[in-house]
Amino acid sequence: MSSDFETYEQDFGTLTAEVTNRIGKIPKLGGDEKKQMVASVEKQLEESRELLEQMDLEVREIPVQSRGMYSNRLKSYKQELEKLEKDFKRSRIAYSDEVRNELLGDDGNSSESQLIKLREERAHLLDNTERLERSSRRLEAGYQIAVETEQVGQEILENLHHDREKIQRSRDRLRETDANLGKSSRILTGMMRRIIQNRILMFILGAIILFTIVLAIYFSVRGH
Repeated sequence: MSSDFETYEQDFGTLTAEVTNRIGKIPKLGGDEKKQMVASVEKQLEESRELLEQMDLEVREIPVQSRGMYSNRLKSYKQELEKLEKDFKRSRIAYSDEVRNELLGDDGNSSESQLIKLREERAHLLDNTERLERSSRRLEAGYQIAVETEQVGQEILENLHHDREKIQRSRDRLRETDANLGKSSRILTGMMRRIIQNRILMFILGAIILFTIVLAIYFSVRGH
C-alpha cells in the first residue's frame, strides 16, 4: 500500500517541478504562446490535484500505526500545491520587464499607474473566473451526486418491486396451501365418518348374529 503512495509521490514531485519551471516562464510570454503555457499549467495543476486525491485514498488504507508519517507528508504536498496555485495566479497577471516596456513604451514611469490598474483588473477578472470555475465544479459534483442518488433510488424501487412480486407469489402459494388443507380436512372428516358408520354397522350385525345364535341354542335345548 505504501509503495503505491510513494509512486504517486514521485509523480507529484516530477509534475510540480515542471509546473514551477513553467510558472516562471509565463510572465515573459505574451499572446497565444502565453495562453498555451497557461492552459498547460492548468492541466498539470489538475493532474497534481488528482495525484493528491489518490495519495489521500492510499493513506486511508495504511494501518493506523504507520499512517501519521504519510499524513504529514500528504499535508506538506497539499501546502506545496496551494503555494504553486498562488504563484500561478500571480504569474498570469505579472509582466516581465520586456513585456512591460512594450506595453508602456518609453514613458514607463508616467504609465506605471495604468499598469497597476490593468494588473488589478486582470486580478479581479481572474478571481471571478476562478469563482465561476469552482461554482461549476460544485454544480457538476452536485449533479453527479443527484444522478447517482437517482440511480440508487431506481435500483431500490426495482428491488422493492421484485420483493413485492415475491411476497405476492408467496401469498398465492399460501392461499393454495390453505385451500388444499381445507379440502384434505374435508376428505379426512368424511373418511372418519364412514369408518364410524361401518363400525356401528359391524357392531349391530355382530349383536344380531350373537342374538340369533343364542336363540338357536335356546330353542335347541328346549326341544330336547
